[in-house]
This record gives sequence, C-alpha cells and structure tokens, in this order.
Amino acid sequence: MFRRGFLTATLSAASSPGGAAGQAKPLGVYDIREYGVKGGRARSEAPQFQAAIDACHAAGGGTVYVPPGEYLSGTLWLKSRVTLYLEAGATIHASTKPEDYPAGEAELIAARKAEYICILGPGVLHGGGVADLGRRPGFADEPRPKFRTRVIFLEDCRQVILRDFTILYSDSWACHLRFCQQVVIDGVTILNNYFRTNSDGIDPESCRDVRISNCHITAGDDCICLKTDKGVPCEDIVVTNCTTESIATAIKLGTGSFGDYRNIAISNCTVRNSTVGVGFFIKDGGAIDGVTVSNLTIETLRDPMQVNPERLRNMIYPIFMDIERRRDNSAIGAMRNILFNNIFIRSDNGILIQGMRESIIENLTLSNICFRVSAAFDYSQKKKHAGGTINPKDDRLTIYARHPSYCTIANVRNLLVDNLNVQVDDKVQERFPRSALALMNVDGAILRAVRGGRPAIEQHDSRGVSIS
Repeated sequence: MFRRGFLTATLSAASSPGGAAGQAKPLGVYDIREYGVKGGRARSEAPQFQAAIDACHAAGGGTVYVPPGEYLSGTLWLKSRVTLYLEAGATIHASTKPEDYPAGEAELIAARKAEYICILGPGVLHGGGVADLGRRPGFADEPRPKFRTRVIFLEDCRQVILRDFTILYSDSWACHLRFCQQVVIDGVTILNNYFRTNSDGIDPESCRDVRISNCHITAGDDCICLKTDKGVPCEDIVVTNCTTESIATAIKLGTGSFGDYRNIAISNCTVRNSTVGVGFFIKDGGAIDGVTVSNLTIETLRDPMQVNPERLRNMIYPIFMDIERRRDNSAIGAMRNILFNNIFIRSDNGILIQGMRESIIENLTLSNICFRVSAAFDYSQKKKHAGGTINPKDDRLTIYARHPSYCTIANVRNLLVDNLNVQVDDKVQERFPRSALALMNVDGAILRAVRGGRPAIEQHDSRGVSIS
C-alpha cells in the first residue's frame, strides 16, 4: 500500500498542469502483471506492456509499475501523463530481433508529441550492446550491424522527467531527445561498452530548457552531446554535477550544427579517461553563442595505446574548438562569447582552439586554467579531432594540431587568458620543448599570468596583444 500510495502522489505532482500536489487529481497505478506481463526473456512482451501504458493514458494518466524481474520488449510508446516506474530489481531488456519493432522504429522506449511524461528508477533498461565495436586498435573498418537499437527516443515532447534509473549497454544512442522542451534528466546512470562505437549517452537535439544533473555516464562515443537540426536551436541548457568517461568526446556541442547553440552552462563536472574532454564542433553553419564552462576536472586518455590510432589516438584534446565546412558547399558557422573558468586538466596533449580565417572566433575567455603534464606525447602525427566526418580539403587538419604548445589558439578576435598555469615534468619538457600558449592570427588579446612551457608565450601573425 505504501508503494502504491507513494507512486500515486509522486505522479500527481509531476504530471498535473499546475504541478502542485495539493491541486492534483489522484492518479492510478497500473501494474504490468495485471495486463499479462509474465517476465522472463524468452519472448517480447511489448503488447502486454503497451496495454498497461494505453490503459493508464486512457484514464487520464498515472503510473505504469514494473515490479522486480527480467523482461524482454520491443518498442514501448510512452504517452502523455504516463510515468513508467522501474522498481529496484526490475530490468527491461531491448529485444535484438527487428521483427519486435514497428517498421522504421528501433528504440526500446519512444514518445512523440507527448507531455508530462516520466521514467523513474531505480530499475534498469538494458540495451544489449555488450560487445566491442570498432574502437580497439586494428578494428577501425569493422562492419556496423544492420540493426541497432536506441534505448530512449523522445521527439516533440515537453514536460519530461527522467530520473534515478540506469541504462546498461545501449547498442546505439542511449537517450536521444529531439525537438523537446522543459526536460529534467537527473540522477541517471548510463554504462555502455567503452569500446562500442556510436553508443552515446545523452543527446539533446534542437531542444530547449533542458537540465542534466547528477548523472554518471560511460560511453563508447560522446557522453553528453548537444546537436541542432533544421535551423532549430539548442538553447537554455544546463549540465551540472555529472561524471563522464568517453572514448570520444565527454561533453560536446556539435557536430550536427544546422541551427544555433545559445545560453548553455556546463559546470561542476568530472571528465575522466576521455579522448576529448570538452569539444565544440561547428560544421554545418549555425553558431555557438553564449556558453560558460566552469569548475571542471578533465583527464584525457590514460592509455592512448588501447584505442584505434587512425580514429582516436592522434586526436586527443582536453579542450577542442573548431569551425569548418563539413562539405565544400556547407555554410560557414560561428563561435562567440565563450568562457572557460576554473578548469583543472591532466593530459599529455594540449588544448586546441581554431577558428577559420573566414570565421574568426570572437570574445573568448580562458580563466584559471591549471594544466598538469606528466607524460610525453609525440605531436608529429596529430590531427584536429574529426568529431565524425571531416573535410579532407581543410588546410587546418594538422597545421595547428602539430604546433609545439600546450594551448594553441588560432583565428580569434578579442581573447582574454588570465592565469594559465602549465606544469610540465622536466623529462617531458626536455624531450618535447613546448610553449604554454601559442597565438596564431589573434586580433586583440590580454594575457595575464601565463606560466610554464619553453617559452611561456608565442605570437605568430597576431596584433594588439597585451601581456602582464
């Protein structure tokens, strides 16, 4: 009785238009066992699960309760005012059979144009993508499976809460949000195979008013990746108090950039054992405008020899920013008004920030950056990070990536670097002498308290630089 009463009160507060528990109409609890779900993994029970969801929705909303046990399912369509509650000990496994999914769909839980929907824990959604794929040395061209499932796909939804559950081994993107608004993702754990390509964590695409907090993510691709499509911006996004581990980019804006990125705050996160810590990629037009990144600890790959050299090993960056044309006819995008503050970095590879001569990065601040270098890495084969497809005609593939510096900044206007402290072990510096900071075609800069490297600061083709 306590469980049923608790769930009713929780959903009443979460899914009512006013949002206040005192004004909410009591909503029912729909136990999947009452709709024919038996459990086990012999066959998909999607029709029985869906019957419970449909009954809940038809009654005006409530909670679909999943008790402890192992279950197998194809696509489940979540509907307005329905909460899916996964009890401790409950695991829903995504079927690996295409026939268990409707034509054109390949996700375990989906919703379109729904509102006031929730998925709550502490149970588990299991994607079935357990095996390695394409990430280890020698397996770059490993063929991709013809059928791969996402765990969660929500499109054109609003008032969404995802909280306290766990996703294990997503085969493809674990949580894809497209054109959604007013989303809270809190306390979600995503543990994918670190060596399985395309197994992203959370991907908000052209979404607005999204809060991602207190999440723990290990991914075989990007952990938290904001994207834009069809000219629709991704805006008013907060990412905070998350821990991430990615064989690709831990926290990423792009590469899909057919719209703008605006008003984004990333704070109090830990990045560990990742190829790229924070990456901004503009390839398809669109602009990144108004982003703050603060209070982060970033550790890049602990053992670069474990990963594929062609795709990852020579593209390691704690912070990476790049504007390019994905194709010759792609629009040229922009980056402006970006702040990095209070960042601790542990890496043997440097920061790379590069605009285009046709599109200068504007108004960039790096403040209180502490950079610890304890291992030597040879830059002679380095390239800028691809972030997916890359334009092979780009003359900036290597020119800045291979420059001997721990922070290379190119094609920027109005730059402030305040307290950049690069700490390099003597043996590393003797083997690879590098500057702390190198400026390439920078127009207007204030540099304060730049320490470390040999020399501390380099300038090439730069103007209006003040050093103190």
